[in-house]
Amino acid sequence: MKTIKNVFINFKKYSFLMKQLIIRDFKVKYKRSVLGVLWSILYPLMVMSVMALVFSNMFKFSMEGVNYLVYLMSGLIIWNYFSEATNNSLTAVVGNFSLINKVYIPKYIFPIAKCLFAGINFLFTLIPFFLIVLLSGNSAEGTKCAINIYYLLIPVIFLGALMFTIGIGYFLSTVTVFLRDVLYIWGIVLTMLNYFTPIFYSLTILPVWLQRIFRLNPLYIYINSLREIVIFGNRPTALYILAGLGIGFVTMIIGMIIFRKKQDKFVYYI
Repeated sequence: MKTIKNVFINFKKYSFLMKQLIIRDFKVKYKRSVLGVLWSILYPLMVMSVMALVFSNMFKFSMEGVNYLVYLMSGLIIWNYFSEATNNSLTAVVGNFSLINKVYIPKYIFPIAKCLFAGINFLFTLIPFFLIVLLSGNSAEGTKCAINIYYLLIPVIFLGALMFTIGIGYFLSTVTVFLRDVLYIWGIVLTMLNYFTPIFYSLTILPVWLQRIFRLNPLYIYINSLREIVIFGNRPTALYILAGLGIGFVTMIIGMIIFRKKQDKFVYYI
């Protein structure tokens, strides 16, 4: 526990450096771009539009009494954050070796910076998402969504997803140092995980035994909790909220421990 406490103390101590790392990532990502950071809003909006067109019209996916567009988008925004953050975390250490090799910097700052950078992009995607929530749907069909008091729980859901992603990011950035193949393997894992996460379909179309397996996916907890609030206007059960936070926290701590145990060997493999 003392080690974990030191991590949080250094996190505050090196907050300025983390801010600079995030700013650098934004500059690199939008270098020579005319629209710049505006792409953080436009890109997910266009992707969402394409996905909605494909699944709502071409594949005829729909759910009676449910705003399918919002259903799809609420899954996509959390999935896209997880995908971007973990992909960025793969090279969090190996991509910053020149900086790590010159001055002393707590190495665990780099994976967190990658996840927070993706988190800022995620906040931008909430703008088109909530516009879709407010403007789409049909009152007569019962698919119109409305703002409710349970929206106050959304930051708690995102906090759980953030901690879970940071934990996975720590693990991936550690393994990548010793095994570069992970850079390619993780793309395959994400593809498989995408189909195991109910983003564009409902779990009810699956056999009961398969539903039980799919519910073990932590991303399902975060996505389903968000949908309960935004689409159905319900409060997620206390068990769901606590499970999301608990899984996120435990995953983050485990990832942090693995990272710290291996970080002294990084210099021999990068």
